[in-house]
Amino acid sequence: MSTDWSKASRVVLALGSNLGDRLAALQGALDALADPDALRLLAVSPVYETAPVGGPEQDDYLNAVAVAETVLAPEALLARAQQVEKEFHRVRDVRWGPRTLDVDIIDYAALVRTDPELTLPHPRAHERAFVLRPWADIDPAAVLPGRGAVRDLLAGVADQEVRRRDDLVLRVPR
Repeated sequence: MSTDWSKASRVVLALGSNLGDRLAALQGALDALADPDALRLLAVSPVYETAPVGGPEQDDYLNAVAVAETVLAPEALLARAQQVEKEFHRVRDVRWGPRTLDVDIIDYAALVRTDPELTLPHPRAHERAFVLRPWADIDPAAVLPGRGAVRDLLAGVADQEVRRRDDLVLRVPR
């Protein structure tokens, strides 16, 4: 049975890694998330290198944002993202600590909810240049529900350094 993509929801995912082969982890996450029956990636941002936000002293992150369509419910998408993190040996010992892979759901079809398991949109996305800058690159008209235009939100995080790494490229799995 083929997927009815007319019922798909548009989602925005943020990916980050600061342990091991960071670029391989980001590409591996995209490859693992893509599923012809459940989630298709539409666009992937350039890669950015950023200093960690909060938590203990740690190495810089590579970050990217992907826009996708999915027929998965929000909870199922969260479970899938967490399973992919687990496959990349994500450990959740220290809040905002170093990680092999982080996959966050930033936006799910402009849904606004405060469920303790999955708050949408992501509650800190508007405070993070490493989410906003790559998202604006692939969707200049993007809006973060309840917060406003992503391009406008970037002004509020102008003090956060994000370095675009054009020497590192992620591909959209087909």
